[in-house]
Amino acid sequence: MPVSKTSKEKSVPKATAAKAHEMMQLLCRQYPDADCELTFKNDFELLISVILSAQTTDVQVNKVTPALFANFPGAKALAQADPEAVKKLIRPTGYFNSKAKSIQSCAQELLVKFKGQVPNTLEELVTLPGVGRKTANVVLGVVHNIPGWTVDTHVQRLSKRLGFTKNDDPHKIELDLQKLFPGQDWSKLSITLIWHGRRQCYARNPDCPSCPLKHLCPSSLAL
Repeated sequence: MPVSKTSKEKSVPKATAAKAHEMMQLLCRQYPDADCELTFKNDFELLISVILSAQTTDVQVNKVTPALFANFPGAKALAQADPEAVKKLIRPTGYFNSKAKSIQSCAQELLVKFKGQVPNTLEELVTLPGVGRKTANVVLGVVHNIPGWTVDTHVQRLSKRLGFTKNDDPHKIELDLQKLFPGQDWSKLSITLIWHGRRQCYARNPDCPSCPLKHLCPSSLAL
């Protein structure tokens, strides 16, 4: 009976700190220009864009946000917008009903709690509707240069495949990565892993033969 992908990933041995650091160094060399691929002009636009990016691609989000922000350029405008108009603009991102509710509720809370300004602490950001630790860490890292691990689906997948963690819970993975890479630019490392996940280490049929980590990755060596 063939071994399932889940079983393979659970059997991946934990990487030593030295090996983990070597793999990350190679990825940083592979993607020296890795950066956030969402298009935005300010922290409000980035915050809303990250919320919209759930279950879709950054490319798709970037197609709808120019019109969204042209019509509703700030928290007040979005908070007071006609929900149907918002849904129409963001429909291509999928799950547009729930996403419209999330981004409008977020904008409303920004007005009530923070005078329409995006806060710059994790503790405050996660009090906003639609904002979890992943979204908060993106905003803090990209806009405010406050390092944090963005544990999205790519970081979750690669962290397990590379042996950085054995956990499935995003917060536990975040804590494992903090311990494994102390004192480093976690935001930069997050984006680097995301780039590798989007370009080579796919969820299905990862391109292991041409991967710069093939001689180190425990999942590749197990094949």
